[in-house]
Amino acid sequence: MTAKTEVRVRYAPSPTGFPHIGNIRTALFNWLLARHEGGRFILRIEDTDQARIVPGSLQAIMDGLRWLGLDWDEGPEAGGSFGPYIQSERLSIYQQYAEQLLEAGQAYRCYCTSERLDEMRAEQRARKEPPRYDRRCRYLSATERQALERAGLPWVVRFATPEEGTTTFVDYLRGEIAFEHAVLDDHVLLKSDGWPTYQLASVVDDHLMEISHVIRGDEWISSAPRHVLLYKAFGWDLPVLVHIPLILGKDHSKLSKRHGAVDVLQYREQGYLPEALVNFMALLGWALDEKTELFDRERLIREFTLDRLGKNPAIFDNDKLDWMNGHYIRQLAPAELAARLYPYYEQAGLVAKAGGESSARPIIDAITPYIQERMKRLTDAIELTDFLFTDVIQYQPALLVPKGWDAVQTATALQVALAEIEDADDMSAASLEARFRAKAEATGWKAGQFFGAIRVAVTGKTVAPPLFATIEALGRQRALARINHAVWLLTSPSV
Repeated sequence: MTAKTEVRVRYAPSPTGFPHIGNIRTALFNWLLARHEGGRFILRIEDTDQARIVPGSLQAIMDGLRWLGLDWDEGPEAGGSFGPYIQSERLSIYQQYAEQLLEAGQAYRCYCTSERLDEMRAEQRARKEPPRYDRRCRYLSATERQALERAGLPWVVRFATPEEGTTTFVDYLRGEIAFEHAVLDDHVLLKSDGWPTYQLASVVDDHLMEISHVIRGDEWISSAPRHVLLYKAFGWDLPVLVHIPLILGKDHSKLSKRHGAVDVLQYREQGYLPEALVNFMALLGWALDEKTELFDRERLIREFTLDRLGKNPAIFDNDKLDWMNGHYIRQLAPAELAARLYPYYEQAGLVAKAGGESSARPIIDAITPYIQERMKRLTDAIELTDFLFTDVIQYQPALLVPKGWDAVQTATALQVALAEIEDADDMSAASLEARFRAKAEATGWKAGQFFGAIRVAVTGKTVAPPLFATIEALGRQRALARINHAVWLLTSPSV
């Protein structure tokens, strides 16, 4: 257990891919602990595996955190007293500590070639042994080592793992965990190009950055004894280790894209609200009780404690995420929801990013309150209202004719609708609805049939936002033009 008193946690992604739901959940748990305890949340970029870096992934990591509101106190673009916070800028630090282990006899230079290592592993597999380094260079004589150095052979630095005994550490969730040294090998600390491996760099950085708690996925439990041995070799205190369970799909297999789990910024593209995704992720391995599911950010910070983390894998349920997102959409003020919808209309090409905003925004503002209850994702607004942003709508004329009516009766009803709209002094949804209901009653038409024909005429859909709110958003002239076109479709001999 660490003697540190201030809570300092870190999210340390590698820019080798775009951030997915699993590692962003880890970031969230670290962030919540820091905010709950009044501590510090550090973003550290572990980019020592240069060959696997994916262009754009570092920016995506930071953009994803910002979108979710997971602000970092120290790290890239934020600065801090423990930087640099990008490992590729800290190479001399790792080399210094590797040299310290060499001088203490707790590490050694290994000169084995890749060909020799491949042959060794092939022989071990043939004997049905787990492949691991055979420690050949650990026991070189001084004369042998001097000869190899004079030959100028490349070398790596390996940790001298104890060959006997056990390493034991305490995981916050699981208690005491022990690993026999016989199952561990002499892992590489520093590669031949002078770059560190994850094992060395993460331990050195966690110590130097005074990390108090290491919260990470339980796939790292097998690496923990190596880290613990390094802490002991340096004489450093261990941080609190918290290995959180994996996230599984509903079929209890490892979470993947086929379960709906995608890069975190794709959730934004798919129309999820950041507050909904934060709430959803918080419940993937943490719970306040057995029934509470909805938490705003302030309550999450107030309630989050490590002792409420679970030990069993969490189940990713996309239906639950959709339900939760719909709840958060309904909680927004209509003006706020409309503002969040604008970018999706732009992305769909329904409104121009410049120039067309002034005419499109009033339409979006007007229709948003009427579609709010129907939405699970922000992208649902596009399918519900795309007809508002085009001059020509396409549909089969047969859709215009309600069940129980024929084309002639439908055309007659639509001509009545034309007259009502032309004569209306008030084009508000409430006024139009009262006017049309009175007309339906006076003519003896069923409102469902009458309104259904008008709905298809003005939207091209049988399911759309409330009819009279739609007509209000379209405006008098566009509504008249569409209903006139529908009458033409029903009466034209060429159709």
